[in-house]
Amino acid sequence: MDRLNAMQAFARVAELGSFSAAARQLGLAKSVVSKLVMGLENHLGARLLNRTTRRLSLTEAGVTYYEACARILGAVEEADLSVSRLQAIPRGRLKVNASMSFGFLHLAPAIPDFLARYPELQIDLTLNDRFVDLVDGGYDVAVRIGALADSSLIARKLAPARRIVCGSPDYFARHGVPQLPEDLADHNCLGYSYQVSGNEWPFRGPEREHRVKVSGSFEVNNGDALRAAAIGGLGIVLLPSFIIGDDLAAGRLRCVLSAYRAPETDIHAVYPHSRHLSAKVRAFVDFLAERFGPQPYWDKALPAPDGKSSSARPQAPKQQRSGGHTRAQEGEGAEP
Repeated sequence: MDRLNAMQAFARVAELGSFSAAARQLGLAKSVVSKLVMGLENHLGARLLNRTTRRLSLTEAGVTYYEACARILGAVEEADLSVSRLQAIPRGRLKVNASMSFGFLHLAPAIPDFLARYPELQIDLTLNDRFVDLVDGGYDVAVRIGALADSSLIARKLAPARRIVCGSPDYFARHGVPQLPEDLADHNCLGYSYQVSGNEWPFRGPEREHRVKVSGSFEVNNGDALRAAAIGGLGIVLLPSFIIGDDLAAGRLRCVLSAYRAPETDIHAVYPHSRHLSAKVRAFVDFLAERFGPQPYWDKALPAPDGKSSSARPQAPKQQRSGGHTRAQEGEGAEP
């Protein structure tokens, strides 16, 4: 038995949940893939997959062995590509997934610059706010916002995503400006349907944490709709800075409670382990990390903790590259 080929076959079956799908991806007959996996189980003396007529699932031993296989196969691929990495030219089609708001506001405007740098690439971008499985969807890379759950994906942090309490100047002129998080209970707070904390807005203040139950006349599952309602003077919103950064700079929205911070989330690029060394994925992720960076341009108008606008924030989408790659993170973000 060729152990490396058997490990690769098993890893593809584990990722795709199907011998047929794994065989198609590997360019092998289904019977060959099945024989490789069975040979591996016989060699190990352990069952790696639970097989039924309807689905496949990993056994406890299979989960442990898959994680080891993913690391080994990644190291082998890195060794194979290390010699030609400097000469590799990103080319072909790159399939990308992102949320509606971030994709429309920041990812789509970045793509012309990326393609100008790598003219032999083509981008296939899908925007939606529902969770998608990267492997099943055939995506090379996704941009995810929010806390990420453990998985077999690789993640790289691109930028922080601060969440800001804000409303229109007209709303505050009519209803007053909240001075403490608890004051929000007396305001029309507009809700995001998918927010993990529901109608409770958490904050960290100078001395303690605050959790405020809020309510309002409008709830929606899209951050851009919340932004529009806030600009129209309907109420107060808690939104990521990448959605309302330009509105704060232009004065259409006003930040309040700047001494109190909502839990900060992060923006990650995530991609399947088997593709983590693809030249086109590497080029795209490096480009996004460079463009957004640890101090993203959309935060230029955010107030500092003392409530004053920070003039030191960057004003152009070109920043130092952010941190490196990490294992095992994927999940649906908390982004409106």
